[in-house]
Amino acid sequence: MKVKALVERAFGREALRVKAPGARGRFGLRSTASYARNPLRWLRTLRDEYGDIVEAEMLGRKWFVVSHPDDIEKVLVKHAKVMNRDAYIHILQRTLGLGLLTSEGELWKRQRKLMAQAFTPRRIQSYAETMSAVTDRGVHWAEGSVIDLHAEMSRVTMEVVAAVLFGAGIGAEEVRVVSEAMEVVNGFYANSLEAILEVPEWVPTPRNRELSVAVKRIDAVLYDIIAERRRSGAKHDDLLGTLLAAVDDDGSAMTDQQLRDEAITLFLAGHETTALTLGYTLMLLGKYPEVEQRLKAELDSVLGGRLPTADDTRALPYTRQVLEEAMRLYPPAWTTGRESREPIELRGFTIPAGSQILTSQWVVHRDPRFFPDPEAFDPDRFEKGRAKQLPKYAYFPFGGGPRVCIGNHFAMMEAILILAIVMQRHHFELLPDQPLDLAPSVTLRPAKGVRAVVKHRPGRPRVAEAAE
Repeated sequence: MKVKALVERAFGREALRVKAPGARGRFGLRSTASYARNPLRWLRTLRDEYGDIVEAEMLGRKWFVVSHPDDIEKVLVKHAKVMNRDAYIHILQRTLGLGLLTSEGELWKRQRKLMAQAFTPRRIQSYAETMSAVTDRGVHWAEGSVIDLHAEMSRVTMEVVAAVLFGAGIGAEEVRVVSEAMEVVNGFYANSLEAILEVPEWVPTPRNRELSVAVKRIDAVLYDIIAERRRSGAKHDDLLGTLLAAVDDDGSAMTDQQLRDEAITLFLAGHETTALTLGYTLMLLGKYPEVEQRLKAELDSVLGGRLPTADDTRALPYTRQVLEEAMRLYPPAWTTGRESREPIELRGFTIPAGSQILTSQWVVHRDPRFFPDPEAFDPDRFEKGRAKQLPKYAYFPFGGGPRVCIGNHFAMMEAILILAIVMQRHHFELLPDQPLDLAPSVTLRPAKGVRAVVKHRPGRPRVAEAAE
């Protein structure tokens, strides 16, 4: 019998595995504590101390942190067929059900195909007028008022996504109910031990009960709208109308449960991530006046004070670069996780089946190998010629591979339109002595918000007022 077979028989297959370097420790307690204290710092420390592939045990599972673009591409693209979403997805299913973000296998393939019918280039462009009109009505801050940039962008994007998703089928009161409930949902994933430790939902902790009530409030709104659409049979030119009309090859359509799961996923992903991108962008513009001036010069030249359209988004390259650079520094999706169903090899290291594989936008986007002076806010990094020189997965704010965010073009158009409208009219002076504390959970949120004083741009009244 060969030596390899003897060793495997005596000590098990794990004894033969080529292990990646990493943080050892009994039962992963040290890694778990470090992650709980500050996951952003922990991930960067692992990369700095151990390299681009790091092995650690945490919460009773094997974790591999992968931080080089070439290896990230292998995880998300080359090995995609043997990858599931990471274990944390089970906690998200409490809220999102089995939507596109949380489903697997054949269900995911079917839902992806049906959802794609709502995110064709033509359909995405058709949402632009609604996005601009809702933003125009929603941006109404008084001169000198102090606002929380994240909270206000969250309010505006919630109204935009609600209008695009449901059209006239949802009123202000329903938007308020969903918005308040979504804050509870976000708070649960951002701050609760129940989410970190995966405490079963039947355990009657205050946080678990609060989440359950919030989900029921959202469900009541969503199921009422879906039922009314089915009763009326009328066609609607909004996102829900497209999803209701979407059919598979065999002629089957989404059930009420599937429509609900996709709708709440769109609320969480389509509203929260865009709000974060915009909030961080406004914060950075407040710190970098030269970037703000250049952005406003482009907006004045292209738009001249009018509302932007879908066609304008292609004529605002610097505006897009500003948003892309903000997402580099503060990626709303700060990690992307997978669980390998089969063993794979990366750089000669064996990653066993069942391992959790973590790729972190927060780490890679701030790697000086790919982004010189990585802490600086420099939108010129994404000028077309320079951006093409980057390794493909040095920048991946929307994930990658078959599970790349289906709404990435929708989100970018929404962000460009909203930023253009806001910055045509306003300047924001950040309050002094305001440290930015981050609360990484499902998304990368500011723990205490970002407060700023609103200043109106001279000669740039609100577009709605100018048109009256």
